[in-house]
Amino acid sequence: MPKVDSEKKRALVEAALGPVRELCRACRLCGRACGVNRLENEPGYCATDSRNAEHVRYASATLHFGEEPPLVGRGGSGTVFFTHCNLRCVFCQNYQISQFGLGEDTGYAILAEAMLALERAGAENINLVTPTHYIYPILLALREAYGRGLARPLVYNTNGFDSVDLLALLDGIVDIYLPDMKYSDPACALTYSHAEQYPGIARAALLEMYRQTGCLRATDGVAAKGLIIRHLVLPEDQAGSYDFLLWLKDAGLMEVTLSLMRQYSPRHRAACHERIARPVTDREYLDVVHYADKLGFENLLVQGGDSPDVYLPDFTQDDPFA
Repeated sequence: MPKVDSEKKRALVEAALGPVRELCRACRLCGRACGVNRLENEPGYCATDSRNAEHVRYASATLHFGEEPPLVGRGGSGTVFFTHCNLRCVFCQNYQISQFGLGEDTGYAILAEAMLALERAGAENINLVTPTHYIYPILLALREAYGRGLARPLVYNTNGFDSVDLLALLDGIVDIYLPDMKYSDPACALTYSHAEQYPGIARAALLEMYRQTGCLRATDGVAAKGLIIRHLVLPEDQAGSYDFLLWLKDAGLMEVTLSLMRQYSPRHRAACHERIARPVTDREYLDVVHYADKLGFENLLVQGGDSPDVYLPDFTQDDPFA
């Protein structure tokens, strides 16, 4: 089971807290850079409305066995699902928390205890799901948790719409980056996630993540450090999958671990958009996998045809994936 140096991590978190707090003052945490004062509890586009800057809202902290195999290992990934999001994708499978706001406000000390409880339960890592808009209280929680001996690798599980300024401050704190790359075409990013600037922001973020951690490394088959890039294949190539693969090749990221996801299901408001109002066909998905193989990507993670049914959480339950 991979471990980290708790004292070193705590020192890095301590050094990052001040600069991250300043990013929150006129918020530049994500690609929207909406400029609200998060320290005065001004909710930006992400609708984050916790009682003060030291609180978070999350819906679940649980051992998750549906993540990529290098993250799951034997003990499961210790996932914390944060409420709200800076994208609001029309097809989000986690819409109950990302857009409806399901979850409870809590102080950072309680979040720290949740992380330690996941470690005690056997989690292979602490997996922060959609953490960017709560990064300041998350760092406060990590400072406390590392001070109490937390020693699991930290996974930054993000939609990819992260500012490079923020990511640079997380250098050495995050062990494993797990970003999405959702779109290659700004028009699709605008239509489905209200973020025309998404492709450029996400590409810059991926390059910064790779600079920090490099390719995935494992201890006894369990991820210890590195980058895993997720890409959800959408109907009619609305995600720009082929262009994305070509960009990765041009960027020199052929050795990166690439998780090509088959799990798209037309959830939330996807039915309002004709081109994505149906599941992905086997042919659509397999053509992308074969193209990645043809280009020479060797570290591919793929999903089976039952994925749309397997990976649909219900956050009204204690265990969303039960």
